[in-house]
Amino acid sequence: MPIKGQTISNPTNGDTYEFLETAADTNGENVKMLATIHSKGQLVPRHFHVYQDETFEILDGELTVEFGGKTTVYNAGEKVTLPKNEAHNHYNNSDAAVRYIHTVSPALDFELLMENLVGLAADGKSKNGKYGLVQELVALRYLDSKSYLADVPVVVQKTMMHTIAPVARLFGYRAVYKKYSGIEK
Repeated sequence: MPIKGQTISNPTNGDTYEFLETAADTNGENVKMLATIHSKGQLVPRHFHVYQDETFEILDGELTVEFGGKTTVYNAGEKVTLPKNEAHNHYNNSDAAVRYIHTVSPALDFELLMENLVGLAADGKSKNGKYGLVQELVALRYLDSKSYLADVPVVVQKTMMHTIAPVARLFGYRAVYKKYSGIEK
């Protein structure tokens, strides 16, 4: 479980996330991170969050956001909110790092998701922002911060998560690994 001021980083690409506010700090209202993204290109597939809005306040560099059928580049001083249930993606598409404040409301267990995504990537268990179908289905099934892939029908994802994820847990897959978060889920 992260604490205010804690920074998690991926040593393979230099991307870092500092927790400015955690769910515990805000009574679950939000989680707020300072992200510094050096890697270029998409880190996760296009997706949407069922219960959470995301806000990005760009401090330095450029953040590319795909949302509403458009791709927009946001610069320092600009802010964008992506509402729940709307397919999107956000990433650094330039050669320079982008720094932004990333706020997710409500927090739910998003901070655990972040710890585990960064941990798995640092351990080489992610290829071009993809963590593997089985890992993604386990996270989808057992996290409260529900996110679905935008390009796969939700009914297919729900069917697969309810059939494959419980079996995958027998083989050691977790939505939250003790190694990265201090707890297992």
